[in-house]
Amino acid sequence: MPSIISVIGNSGSGKTTLIEKLIGELKSRGYRVATIKNAPQGATIDQPDKDSWRHIQSGSEATALKTSDRLALIRPVTADITLDEMAQFFGEDYDIILTEGFKQDSAPKIEVHRQESGPLLSGIKKRIAIVTDEPLENETRQFSLDDIKGLAGLLVTGFIEPQSEQLSLYINNAPVTLGSFPKRIITNMLTAMASSLKGVGEIRSLAVFMRKKG
Repeated sequence: MPSIISVIGNSGSGKTTLIEKLIGELKSRGYRVATIKNAPQGATIDQPDKDSWRHIQSGSEATALKTSDRLALIRPVTADITLDEMAQFFGEDYDIILTEGFKQDSAPKIEVHRQESGPLLSGIKKRIAIVTDEPLENETRQFSLDDIKGLAGLLVTGFIEPQSEQLSLYINNAPVTLGSFPKRIITNMLTAMASSLKGVGEIRSLAVFMRKKG
């Protein structure tokens, strides 16, 4: 699964602006970026009486909205799902996923801080960087609001490059943590099996899905 980095901060601190700049910088370096936004309670995603809303109301497990240049997936959930569960909907086609919000989730976090916004957020776990307009007495690495290249470099060396050769395993829709040895065994086995099939050329990616009865 691609690395997930959450951008957090007080309201009006500039989270969306920072994400926009990071997307542009990382894409200019050739990386594929996806994003997740944490919407407020009660936010409307699909309007009542529209076709997609009617599909869901009729019992569809999920529905997709397609226009000439957009594709959106709508899937009802019965509980507040985790970032890892949401990230599964993206698949493995991205190098990193940037999220806005989710300050209490388990993903590493970049906090955006402005002097007029008050103190840093409290009780934050896995804070890897602070983007700030003033120097702070804090051990977490700090970047200025304009140092997008430096912040992007931290994400590339710390999160994107270590995942350049990745293997993800999900069992019963839950991600399974793999050490280096089982990763190597599974990768070699799948590569050897696929390479033996007629007409298979260079293998750059390989996807396998299995569902058992009962």
